[in-house]
Amino acid sequence: MRAIEITAYGKPEVLQLCERPVPQARAGEVLIKVQAAGINRPDVFQRMGQYPVPPGASDLPGLEVAGEIVGGDLAGSNFKLGDMVCALVQGGGYAEYCVAPVLQCLPIPVGLSALEAASLPENYFTVWSNLFDLSRLANAESLLVQGGTSGIGVAAIQIAAALGHRVFATAGSDEKCRITESLGAERGINYRTEDFTEIVKSLTGGVGVDVILDMVAGAYLPREINCLADDGRLAIIALLGGARAELDMGQVLRRRLSITGSTLRPRSVAFKAAIAAQLLERVWPLLEDKKIKPVIYQVFALDQAAQAHSLMESSEHIGKIMLQI
Repeated sequence: MRAIEITAYGKPEVLQLCERPVPQARAGEVLIKVQAAGINRPDVFQRMGQYPVPPGASDLPGLEVAGEIVGGDLAGSNFKLGDMVCALVQGGGYAEYCVAPVLQCLPIPVGLSALEAASLPENYFTVWSNLFDLSRLANAESLLVQGGTSGIGVAAIQIAAALGHRVFATAGSDEKCRITESLGAERGINYRTEDFTEIVKSLTGGVGVDVILDMVAGAYLPREINCLADDGRLAIIALLGGARAELDMGQVLRRRLSITGSTLRPRSVAFKAAIAAQLLERVWPLLEDKKIKPVIYQVFALDQAAQAHSLMESSEHIGKIMLQI
């Protein structure tokens, strides 16, 4: 099969087309003939040598795919050979065939193409796990999404807004801020020209938000602590702004604040299967009813993976960057 491999750690050009054997599905896994795969920030970190491959996972990049089940172990699932699915995988997505735990597969939502479905798993699993499991976003609580036009941001805004939450989002231009508002954010905040803490506090009557989804960390953390309501929760999912920060722990204690961090890739199949079940029950109907939608910015051919990574690194995109296999 054709695949994209990382020939050395470095710039996008290290991604090269290669020939690899078709992977063999193990117990509890299915073989998927891939039609599309998503590009994600962790793929970039892996290419740069900053995101180790978990033991037993493919060294090929790619964490989400969609395509046809053509083999493997279907026991314990409702799938059959020939079914079209999207799946969260530990690696190997940039290829014509990929194996996936059957419990991490989801049916392609009715009305969506394979390309659109392939844009869902990594972001939707991450958003659900961090917002609704770890941070317990519930009732009419409010949310601030940092990086609102990233793949994660677009998913978080839409899901939270569709489930009745008040959402604010940051983005790097006025145009991007307006896009976050079109997706369901009450207010897009230009982090280059505006103070998100000041604006959020103003819009919430000085209270702040209940949950913040943060992929920046670093110097953002002290401002985010000030931005949280009492009993607020800060969910850190990436460290684009750096791994170190100085915090006012007095506020954390007095106002009963919680700070969590998580990465999805190393978690167990059972953990991810539980998220898949929640997505199927709570989010897939929203997709099928067109209350939320995939947002795809640009599609590349498999042999254009380097160009896709360059676009990802530019941060010019809004929503997802995809590979058509």
